Amino acid sequence: MPPSTDYVERAVDLWANRHESASPDSEERLHVYRRHVLLKYAFIGASIAAAFLVAGYALTIGDYSIEFWDTYGIIWDYITGNGTGSTAEFVVMTYRAPRVVTGIVAGIGLGATGAVMQAILRNPLADPYTTGISSGASFGATLALGMGISLASASYAVVANAFVFALVPMVVIILVSKMKSSSPATMIMAGIAVMYIFNACSTMIKLWSDEETISSIFAWSVGSIDSTSWTNVAIMLVVTVVGIASLQLLSRRLNVLSTGDESARCMGVNAGQLRIVSLLIVSLVAAAIVSFTGLIGFVGLVCPHIARMVIGSDSRYLIPASAAFGAALLLVADTLGRVIIAPAVIQVGVITAFIGAPLFLYLIVKQKKEAWG
Repeated sequence: MPPSTDYVERAVDLWANRHESASPDSEERLHVYRRHVLLKYAFIGASIAAAFLVAGYALTIGDYSIEFWDTYGIIWDYITGNGTGSTAEFVVMTYRAPRVVTGIVAGIGLGATGAVMQAILRNPLADPYTTGISSGASFGATLALGMGISLASASYAVVANAFVFALVPMVVIILVSKMKSSSPATMIMAGIAVMYIFNACSTMIKLWSDEETISSIFAWSVGSIDSTSWTNVAIMLVVTVVGIASLQLLSRRLNVLSTGDESARCMGVNAGQLRIVSLLIVSLVAAAIVSFTGLIGFVGLVCPHIARMVIGSDSRYLIPASAAFGAALLLVADTLGRVIIAPAVIQVGVITAFIGAPLFLYLIVKQKKEAWG
């Protein structure tokens, strides 16, 4: 008879905090535990504060000059119904705020889903694109831009294609897992196979396209958050909030899964089913983001690593920490891209690659093995 849910959760909590309870004295153990929990909340709070401050600065960038603290006042008055209808309010709420909020939502979604992917696949190189989501979305966008074949009207042609085809690798992985097993290795290999197929198809379309079309395809694939509207933000926000909330509810079971499939089964957790459900949620969130922003790399790969070095591998804290740090990192990257060679703009996907690649190499060299213990 499998253990009860309460027993599983208590066991998970004990496992997640085993290093924090190493002192032989109970009072000292409690003190160490509280200190570690405080550190985790401090990291999350610091990341949120950083995102809040960078967002305020990002709202000041543009031809129309607006003071830093005035941006917060404009947004607050608009939200509370006390807007004045001024030019500054129009500029902030119509042109600048959608871009900033898109960066926050995309960073939250990619950071959190990256942490979950690394947990369910038990692979430090996993990110939201590991299972072929990026190649599927890229093929869908290429199909719309290069051949005019779309699943929706012209205004949402690229978005609809990218979203639908980003989910195709997930469907293939689930089908393969049902035939064989839902082990991490199976999922990764199935994702790689689908990725190569989609990449080949995208390359064929590019070979038949003219220079202008290839330029459009390349611009989409680099990743950007500048072509957004409040409608797009609302769709991304709903999918991301619901998806991350669902993953947070599964966080304790994800901790159990991190101990290994056999250990998970012994504690009453169906490892295969949990992995597939988590993959489904991650794919929906990542597809919703990438269909509007294009391919923004390294956020889902680097942010969970940095958060894990500070707060450990407990998914209950790692998911929100990766989300908060992802929002801050993506806003910083976009802001840098807008000011480095202003008035020209460097796409945010380029900046995240410049930041993420060296940082990830540093983490590989410096990170302790205990972080993945």
